[in-house]
Amino acid sequence: MPEELERAKVVAARYAVEHHVRPGLRLALGTGSTAAQAVRAIAERFPHGKFDCVATSRATDALARELEIPVRPLRGDDRFDLMLDGADEVTPGLDMTKGGGGALFREKLLARLSASVVIMVDPSKLVGALGERASIPVEVVPFGRPVLERELAAEGYRVRLRVGADGRPFISDNGNEILDLSPREPVHDPTAAAEALRSHTGVVETGVFAGMADLVIVGYSDGRVEERRPETARAR
Repeated sequence: MPEELERAKVVAARYAVEHHVRPGLRLALGTGSTAAQAVRAIAERFPHGKFDCVATSRATDALARELEIPVRPLRGDDRFDLMLDGADEVTPGLDMTKGGGGALFREKLLARLSASVVIMVDPSKLVGALGERASIPVEVVPFGRPVLERELAAEGYRVRLRVGADGRPFISDNGNEILDLSPREPVHDPTAAAEALRSHTGVVETGVFAGMADLVIVGYSDGRVEERRPETARAR
C-alpha cells in the first residue's frame, strides 16, 4: 500500500476518535485497515477509558483485546451510540461498498443498531458510483454457491470466489463464503442493486451499504481532513 494512503487512513482515524469518541460510549468497532487504526487511536487517546464495545470480526476483537479495550459478544437488546468503520468505496451521495475485510454481514447488522455511523476513508475510496473501483462482496451459503455463481453471472456480473492465502475459499466468521462481483457498468441505484442481489436464495448479505453513513471522514496524507454528511452530499 502506498505510504501516503496509509498516512491518510491514520489521519482520518485519529480525527474520528478525537472528535467523536468519549469514554462511556457504546461502540461498534468495524473491520479493516482503517478501522484497525481507529481501534489503535482509541487505545492511545483513552488508555484507561471505559467503553462498552462489540467488534464486527474476530480480527478486530483480537486487536481490541490486545490493546486492552474491553469487547464482548452481541446481545439481543444491543444499541450503540457510535460505529466506527471504513469503506471500500464511497459515492458523492455517501452510498458505500464494504466487505473487503470479509465482515460485511456483521458490519451491516451493527450499523443498523448504531445511532451514528462514522466512516473513515482515504481519498482513493471516493468514486462517482459503486463498482468503479472495487468489487461488490456478497456473502453466500457455501452449499448454494455454485448455483449463485451461475445466476449472478447470468445477470451480467463477473463473479469471483474469494480465496484465502492458502488458496482455499475464504470463510467468513459466520462460516460462509464470499463472491466478489464486478458489475458490467457502475451501479447508479445501490438500493435496487442490493435488493436484487438479496433476492437470490442463499445470499446472506451484500456489501452494498446504501444510505447508512451519517458522516464520512476523508483523511489526506498532508494532515487535512474533510467531513461529508448526507445533507451536504445531496447538495453536490
